[in-house]
Amino acid sequence: MTIQEIQDTIVDEFSMFDDWMQRYEYIIDLGKALPLIDEQYKTEDNIIKGCQSKVWVHAEQNEDKIVFTADSDAILTKGIIAILIRAFSNQKAADILEANTDFIDEIGLKEHLSPTRANGLVSMVKQIKMYALALSVKN
Repeated sequence: MTIQEIQDTIVDEFSMFDDWMQRYEYIIDLGKALPLIDEQYKTEDNIIKGCQSKVWVHAEQNEDKIVFTADSDAILTKGIIAILIRAFSNQKAADILEANTDFIDEIGLKEHLSPTRANGLVSMVKQIKMYALALSVKN
């Protein structure tokens, strides 16, 4: 699936919920289902700067695609990074760099987060794009 197709699927999934309490529960469930990041990647280098809670993101190249793993010490934040990992992992660096993130606004995520969590979300997206840029330069 392309990034846009995955994002469209995420928007469809969120549209099934009537209120934000249900959406928060869904985000938390997504976080619980996030595959665990290897403990060796829970380092200062992999912490997202600008997040209220600790969020670790690791990226590695697998052939021509970038695979992301992540974790957080907060359940809601872990769900947020799980959504981003789902949208951008196993994609080509160029596709990640070109992808828009309108789906975040479409599901209403930013407007339903505290200002510090919304800033953290922006930082997560930036870091994912920075990994894509760094790995695309390596090739």
